Amino acid sequence: MNSNNANRDKSIHIIGGGLAGSEAAWQIARAGVPVILHEMRPERMTEAHQSDGLAELVCSNSFRSDDAQASAVGLLHEEMRRCDSLILAAADANKVPAGGALAMDRDAFSAHVSAALAAEPLVELARGEVTGLPPEAWDSVIIATGPLTSPDLAAAIGDLTGADNLAFFDAIAPIIHADSVDTSQAWFQSRYDKPGPGGTGKDYLNCPLSKEQYEAFIAALLAAEVTEFHDWERDTPYFEGCLPIEVMAERGPETLRYGPMKPVGLTNAHQPDIKPYGVVQLRQDNVQGTLYNLVGFQTKMKHGAQVDILRTIPGLQNARFARMGGIHRNTFLNSPALLDGTCRLLAQPRLRFAGQITGVEGYVESAAMGLLTGRFAAAERLGRPPAPPPPTTSMGTLLGHITGTARHRDVKEGKTVDFQPMNANFGLFPILQPPVKKKLRKAAYADRALIDLSAWLSAQT
Repeated sequence: MNSNNANRDKSIHIIGGGLAGSEAAWQIARAGVPVILHEMRPERMTEAHQSDGLAELVCSNSFRSDDAQASAVGLLHEEMRRCDSLILAAADANKVPAGGALAMDRDAFSAHVSAALAAEPLVELARGEVTGLPPEAWDSVIIATGPLTSPDLAAAIGDLTGADNLAFFDAIAPIIHADSVDTSQAWFQSRYDKPGPGGTGKDYLNCPLSKEQYEAFIAALLAAEVTEFHDWERDTPYFEGCLPIEVMAERGPETLRYGPMKPVGLTNAHQPDIKPYGVVQLRQDNVQGTLYNLVGFQTKMKHGAQVDILRTIPGLQNARFARMGGIHRNTFLNSPALLDGTCRLLAQPRLRFAGQITGVEGYVESAAMGLLTGRFAAAERLGRPPAPPPPTTSMGTLLGHITGTARHRDVKEGKTVDFQPMNANFGLFPILQPPVKKKLRKAAYADRALIDLSAWLSAQT
């Protein structure tokens, strides 16, 4: 990337080249402010990353629903598109069929983001780990190191804040070579035949299980050999939105049938008169269609157990695995107690935080926080007050969640309690006035959000 030496002392520094850091760098540069993006890979890798590419997708390749009228994350997509998001532009340019979801070829997506930032003259990429707190000379810093923040930096942040980071485990789903799936048993269909962005209504590979096969699968999960945790990890909770399949099975034999293995909206093309008791869905993972990931099948099983148990699924008897599932420990800040309304650290306002480390959960949510903190930091550098988005927008509700205006604040005690990571959802939105019928409510939230977003964007120019 190009260096702007004359303005280097005015640069905003970003630590972390994931989705949030890459989006923040893009927004800052588009505002006309120089930025130095620090990424420690490949000099130091993490437990989950496999490449040195910017914005690498380490877990799913899906941004979830793209329907702005029916989903808060779909609305978030649209808000970010209107804010000139690099992450959404890369996703749209590299999408693969995924029913109503926006999914992409993970390698092409990362390459797109990397190339766009390389072509931006106001962005400089600095490879190497930032150990400890950033130098005092860096007067504007965005820490977007994600849940896999390097230990030295995490320890320095903990010392500075005087508060322990909260933590949870996150798991990764396996990826399978498409040509190893037996399509005489599996069939192509999106749930309810929904085509979605870049799709045809036949975007998922579906593997059916009878009642007997499902019960045998659950029994095998419960008996499987799983990853052993360190003593210091044993009390770390799981994030409810990304539970390993073994943990779901432990909660009851029918849990998976009402989760990732639900059979609703699907008809077995090979046996249309027999309704599957459970279904395992595989979603395309690259543009070529040679790789598919098991949807919602994040797992902590040891690799040998994964191969043995997943090959009991009809259609996957001869499955070849491009990547096994895994589990890693994520950390996040008690953000409502530590950050101000523009994500600055109260203990040291030159530092902002963005992405999953702040307590938003999900790729798009993390990128959205990068978008906002990039805009906030650029505005400050240009002598303008940072302008948070309207609280009626999906971006605004996420910002409110992590900065203390959401429902986890204990007003009586004047402190935050029970802060947990949160995906975009309509439960965070301010109540509509006047009230709207339930079946029309999501569309009404979306319409209000986009009107208010347009006014906010107009005020920024």
